[in-house]
Amino acid sequence: MASPPARIFVLTGAGISAESGLGTFRDRGGIWERFDPMRLATPEAFAADPDTVLDFYNWRRRNALAAEPNPAHRALARAQARLADGGGRLFLCTQNVDDLHERGGAEAVTHMHGALLRARCTGCGHGFACRGDILRADPCPGCARTGTLRPDIVWFGEMPMHLEAIDARLREADLFVAVGTSGSVLSAAGYVTQARSLGIRTCELNLEPSDNASLFDEARYGPASEIVPAFLADLGLA
Repeated sequence: MASPPARIFVLTGAGISAESGLGTFRDRGGIWERFDPMRLATPEAFAADPDTVLDFYNWRRRNALAAEPNPAHRALARAQARLADGGGRLFLCTQNVDDLHERGGAEAVTHMHGALLRARCTGCGHGFACRGDILRADPCPGCARTGTLRPDIVWFGEMPMHLEAIDARLREADLFVAVGTSGSVLSAAGYVTQARSLGIRTCELNLEPSDNASLFDEARYGPASEIVPAFLADLGLA
């Protein structure tokens, strides 16, 4: 068997967590078909009606905590560890705000859209781990003000996190793999184009073709819990 690529960049989206019971966003019946994102996922919505926004994310946080990692999360964690043992690297970048990659065993995960299990103060900028509900009456641990806490996630109109680090890791990669992504969310949707411009092999693993599926060198379609472990096994990383 040929040696696996030494440096793999994996981008995951909502599709990898769908089999754990967490809804996708843009598919038929997805979260943004049932809820208006402009009323729940923008800084303006939070300023206008913070209680409704906090309630929505408290509900999502509880759902995320009740979910369990599936075989796709665990397979990526094993591949990450195996590559690291051999002196390589699997850089795991996710658009997801759940912690299923971490609970599936991944040692390092870059959350470009933030994390449901963190809160941030809009007053002093203090960020901290938060597994319970966020309420307007809760004081910020950093400045003690109330009414300033929000989920530490990226809302519409805000810039994704860690973009410089993500760009640096992509430039170093031998293989770019997108798992369960829609191909419609910037900046993530542009990574396959960037990878191709750098001469990096690209592969899409998805339930069905994404919006930018034609840009990938290779594609496999089916449930993430089946195709992700199989793909990594073919790379010698099972």
